[in-house]
Amino acid sequence: MSRNAAQRAREILERNPLFFDTETTGLGATDEIVEVGIVDAQGNTLLDSLVRPVSRIPYEVIAVHGITNELVRGAPTWEEVWPDVKALFAGRTVGIFNADFDLRMMRQSHERHGLDWQPMGGNAFCVMKLYARFYGERLGIRNARWQGLQKAGRQCGIPSQNAHRAAADARLASQILRHMARSGQSG
Repeated sequence: MSRNAAQRAREILERNPLFFDTETTGLGATDEIVEVGIVDAQGNTLLDSLVRPVSRIPYEVIAVHGITNELVRGAPTWEEVWPDVKALFAGRTVGIFNADFDLRMMRQSHERHGLDWQPMGGNAFCVMKLYARFYGERLGIRNARWQGLQKAGRQCGIPSQNAHRAAADARLASQILRHMARSGQSG
């Protein structure tokens, strides 16, 4: 069934989704979450928390997101934050820019903290993949490449703030979805 991306974005917005993002200790198979952000479809922050990881945050990763080992020293652990995340996700549609990555980081954080991995409690969709479809449709390209979050925001004319911080990036993902939905109505 072929539906254009703008129509799909409108359908998703009708479900009043949440948007989720993380910052991590890195990109590898043993890395874990150091910050989590959840916003609603209007961009209001529902959860914005640093997370104390099991391992140290490497200097080269600190240079990307600015979250230092000192900042997370007194933060709750993933085990302590997860119940709040899961409660917010329960029965909800959740938009994640690069969902495969953030879902993997949730699973890895569970493993690092000795928790049994369980589904996130909601229905996740990937804003990045939907945006690639939208971007390709707008340009007449059948298989458009994925765009990074900040680049997608610029392409939509959305000024970005606090790049590489979880709540700000979740908010940007919500703005990108709303942009896609509006574009389909006027174009």
